[in-house]
Amino acid sequence: MGDESKPDLLDILVTSSINSFGTQRRFPKDLKIGELKQKLELLTGASSGSMELELLNDKQEIIAKLVGDDSILGSYPLEGAKVLHVTDTFHQAGEFEDVSKVKKFELSEEEYLKREDTLRAFKEKMKLQSGGDAKAALEEKKLKEEEELIKKIVVGNRCNVRVSGKPNRRGTVMYVGKTEFKPGFWVGVKYDEPLGKNDGSVGGKRYFECEPKYGGFVKPHDIIIGDFPEETYDLDEI
Repeated sequence: MGDESKPDLLDILVTSSINSFGTQRRFPKDLKIGELKQKLELLTGASSGSMELELLNDKQEIIAKLVGDDSILGSYPLEGAKVLHVTDTFHQAGEFEDVSKVKKFELSEEEYLKREDTLRAFKEKMKLQSGGDAKAALEEKKLKEEEELIKKIVVGNRCNVRVSGKPNRRGTVMYVGKTEFKPGFWVGVKYDEPLGKNDGSVGGKRYFECEPKYGGFVKPHDIIIGDFPEETYDLDEI
């Protein structure tokens, strides 16, 4: 059984005098014409105060004109009604679709460049932040952090080197400071075992002396200074 309390609905195509398209809608038959106009105002853009409503059949012939805001939609002859046409006596046909009538806001190039809320200004700001000032600020901060760390590192210190992805290595600090091969501060280490990359020289410049493969350079944050005894490995031991 159906819900007898549910009002009957009018399924109809809504068109208007101020735009060229229509839309299919359903309205309760117990809806007052005044309330219907408010719904149509949102749907079509027409003003409810200057709105005239007509019911048309499939031949575009007028069946009835809906007048009286307190009248009920279902009190009009709805049989055969296919179109509910809205005429707005205040707005012209196609007024809301003609963009040529919209007043354009224009700025001169000089005025545009002075504004800080434009897309161009935003892009320039992001460009500076991503590729210029922000990068420079980050490098400066990193350099200051490294400079603070090397103040606690002295040539001759025993150390443990911990670099991500590599085994821990013990050694002796042999050099502390800046280098020519890369910017920033570096710590030169002579490892206890041949686990390094050089003999204390890089790119033809010598920073300290050690045997080949015993030397290496790491960043200050990869160094732990402490009383680390030299590790020995008995290769003959199984």
